[in-house]
Amino acid sequence: MKKLTLTFLSFIFAISTTYSQKGIDFNKKYPGGGKLLMSVDSSAKNIFYSIVFPNQPNATFNYLPEVNNINFQINFRKTNNIENYRYTILIDDNPIAVNKSINKAQLIETHAGGDEEVFNSLTLGNFPIKGKVITVLVYSVEKPLDIDKSVFYAKPIPKAKIKSFSKRFKTDKGVDYSWIPNPKENTDLTFSEEDDELTIVKERSEIDYIYSTSIKDKQTNKIIFNSTTWQYGGIVERNDFLPYLKIDRSLFRESGDYEIIIQPSIKLDGCLNCDISAKEIEEYTARYKLSVTLEEEKFFSTKQLFTYLGYFGALIGLVVGLIGVYIKRKNKRKVKYEQHQKELAQLKLDSVRSQLNPHFLFNALAGIQNLVNKNEIDQANRYLSKFARLTRNVLDSKELISLTEERTLLDDYLQMEQLRFGFQYKINAAAGLDTDNIEIPAMLLQPFVENAVKHGIAEKGNEGKIEISFEKNEADLILKITDNGKGFDTGQTYNGLGLALSKNRISLLNTIYKDTPFVLGIQSNSSGTTITITLTQWL
Repeated sequence: MKKLTLTFLSFIFAISTTYSQKGIDFNKKYPGGGKLLMSVDSSAKNIFYSIVFPNQPNATFNYLPEVNNINFQINFRKTNNIENYRYTILIDDNPIAVNKSINKAQLIETHAGGDEEVFNSLTLGNFPIKGKVITVLVYSVEKPLDIDKSVFYAKPIPKAKIKSFSKRFKTDKGVDYSWIPNPKENTDLTFSEEDDELTIVKERSEIDYIYSTSIKDKQTNKIIFNSTTWQYGGIVERNDFLPYLKIDRSLFRESGDYEIIIQPSIKLDGCLNCDISAKEIEEYTARYKLSVTLEEEKFFSTKQLFTYLGYFGALIGLVVGLIGVYIKRKNKRKVKYEQHQKELAQLKLDSVRSQLNPHFLFNALAGIQNLVNKNEIDQANRYLSKFARLTRNVLDSKELISLTEERTLLDDYLQMEQLRFGFQYKINAAAGLDTDNIEIPAMLLQPFVENAVKHGIAEKGNEGKIEISFEKNEADLILKITDNGKGFDTGQTYNGLGLALSKNRISLLNTIYKDTPFVLGIQSNSSGTTITITLTQWL
């Protein structure tokens, strides 16, 4: 089948390069450094391009249901270091070209998409695509983690299917779940007073990221929930690592009919040479009707509920008032004393924090000086750029910060030290931990991480490893730092300030947070060191 003419090719280039393929655009924002051009059969219709998703920032999705053949071409600006770029082509996850460098002998000059600027152009080849998925990956060896991904999908889009619903409820030992497997398109769902969350589990597909989920209140015909991302969980051994969404039960404010809508983010206004109707697009959309009953509404009318609550509240208020007066008189001195002790502990805690900050800054500046003395100016500059943001976070006066902020601080610090020592590291958070809303004392982990770097793995170079994890055990929050360094004698006293100040700080924190004590555990041998900080009943 003949290809499109150069005129139409340029037209496709001008559209798909600028929008659909901007992840491979040759400007400083994108690591690919250039433009990716595609051409298709001259008779092809229904070309959906320029589909991007919030959860796939460096990826674009192109839906080509009636395309038989496709051609790819990369255009480089002459100012680019073409030898630094690599590309990979996969057809149905089978590699056709892997990490291929650019053959300069095959480059030709072109005016890409009608631009006045002259480009060096490389044709990647012609490929049959009907019924297949072709993925093109482009990156620079200077930034190998910044990979631009372009997916060309020429298969029927599967209609999403909900595999199960589950309701979460609290128990004496934590939480438990009740499951509704393989729900019908019309499902009756009853929430008891104990139920606090609904989970939607979807059957997995190779293109989960294109599906968005919304919930419509059929009484008001308004969308009350919308999400464009999926989480993944399950038991790996059972191979059920499935996409799921969690929805707070409070979203369903009253009994009635609701509709769950799962549909691919494909819109007709993003289609070239299109003859697909909205009705055909609707065939990709999964709709599930929920008839929701809120169990507590069965027992009392609103008037009765307020009447009983009024009587009960008045009685409780009287009892609490009498008890409060008694306790206030009896324990006035005790409360005043405990408050004084708490304020004194807070002052001591602030003093320890003020000692930790210059200790950290001194060590960081020593690292910069070391790089400068070794004439590693580029590394020193990168170190300084990380050091700038890290310093602002360290000097922040907040006592409590979220786990997300703590993770960012540790990530900045480890990236900074990685420039000097070349070790490897991981920071993991357990599934289900709300890292944005769980707070811990600021810089709680950083001194221990700094010890792991300086005294643990600094001499091991690329073989050094540090792993940081945020875990939970029922209501306990467990923070763990593990390294594969040479270890140390936990019974010996050392001259370094970091560990001593951190132990002192944890002791003071236990004075303030008596109901949720902090437990420090240190295990060390010749194979490495593990630091565990348990925040009991913190969650």
